[in-house]
Amino acid sequence: MTEAIDWPPTASRMTHRLQAWVEALLALMPISHVSRLTGLHWHTIKTIDKQRLQQQFGAFEPGDVRRLVMDEFALHKGHRYATVIMDAERTRVLWVGMGNRRLSIRPFFELLGEHCKKIEAVAMDMNTAFDLEVKQHCPQAEVVYDLFHVVARFGRDVIDRIRVDQANALKHDKPARKVVKQSRWLLLRNKANLKEEQAVRLQELLDANQPLATVYVLKDALKDIWYAPSIREGWKRWRAWQRLARESGLAPLQRFARNLKRYLRGILASSRFPMHTSQLEGVNNRIKVIKRMAYGFRDTEYFFLKIKAAFPGKVR
Repeated sequence: MTEAIDWPPTASRMTHRLQAWVEALLALMPISHVSRLTGLHWHTIKTIDKQRLQQQFGAFEPGDVRRLVMDEFALHKGHRYATVIMDAERTRVLWVGMGNRRLSIRPFFELLGEHCKKIEAVAMDMNTAFDLEVKQHCPQAEVVYDLFHVVARFGRDVIDRIRVDQANALKHDKPARKVVKQSRWLLLRNKANLKEEQAVRLQELLDANQPLATVYVLKDALKDIWYAPSIREGWKRWRAWQRLARESGLAPLQRFARNLKRYLRGILASSRFPMHTSQLEGVNNRIKVIKRMAYGFRDTEYFFLKIKAAFPGKVR
């Protein structure tokens, strides 16, 4: 008695049954683990996985997307970047491409075609390349600037700069200078995430240093602009924040406020389109995990398919 064995494409030395088993294992563990378990070569398993991902996620299918989230992430050390674009309402990655310039993301909008007219809002960081490309292809869409990126820039351009200036001013008081120099994470982290002893240290620092207390308070006030219930209320909060920044006498803070004014429309748009920054942060964190599990990717097409598979979206 013999059994007919169903083989995949011509010249393949693997049965459909074995391939299906490998694909099931790949959903649970990295390629290297599957290789040790099955005895198959790493490249054989990678080929199976890539073919599976191409069938499931290779085609561009925007669906009825109305709101987009765009962000860049580092591919390798040395400032090599790629861009990821997500359906904000379904948390589904629609497209991943090399680069973070206008020409790099243009293929996405060309694929989107007539559907560009249905896009009502796009969340992004303050990236002029993204901004201009969206306005060219989706002129009716509101650009919404991402709070997470703005607060991160405030930390780098304002808090870090003033902290260094204050530490330099205390060069003759070494204990006080050391406290200020080591306060970076206390100042940058959300107060709700601090342990009790860290919160005490932070309060002591702010009580003893007026410039750091000022920028710390304005960091939280800056976030309130994004959470305004209306554009009118957001405008009032912005005017109050801008006045405090101007009257602070702190040059890095005043400079940041002047630069931020250019992006005001996209900031106030968050009251109409509350695009959550946690989506962007979640994507980037998951991408880092995928890279770590694979010890880096030489095949960028495979890497991008992995990212799309990690965010297949949810039913709205």
